Amino acid sequence: MRLHVVAHGRIGRGPEADLVDRYLKRITWPLTLTELSDAGSGKVADLPSPAVTILLDERGTALTSRAFADRLAGWRDDGMREARFVIGPADGHGETARANAGLLLSFGPATWPHLLVRGMLAEQLYRATSLLAGHPYHRDG
Repeated sequence: MRLHVVAHGRIGRGPEADLVDRYLKRITWPLTLTELSDAGSGKVADLPSPAVTILLDERGTALTSRAFADRLAGWRDDGMREARFVIGPADGHGETARANAGLLLSFGPATWPHLLVRGMLAEQLYRATSLLAGHPYHRDG
């Protein structure tokens, strides 16, 4: 299954970009990163079929790292070709996008800067794929 991170706004160069790159380079699954303009409706192109869209949203569901990995495994095992993680524009996702998403994923009730969300998502994707591969990166406390 392909992982696809779609982020509104450009990350440019700097410590945030370095952090995102550090984790994305470690992921062994096929991965695409797409940057979109921060302006506009937040509409994302059609997905390959079958696919699932995951919107990063502060009002979404907070999952443990293991539950997140299990969700990825479930989509993979159900034959999803792509899991698309969308970090919305500055004003958030529209109601239509939220209603059509396969999952609204939250990193907690706080509002996070887009650049930090990218780093957090990259790390959680690395952690999840490591868990599924049996790699010892993740430790249950």
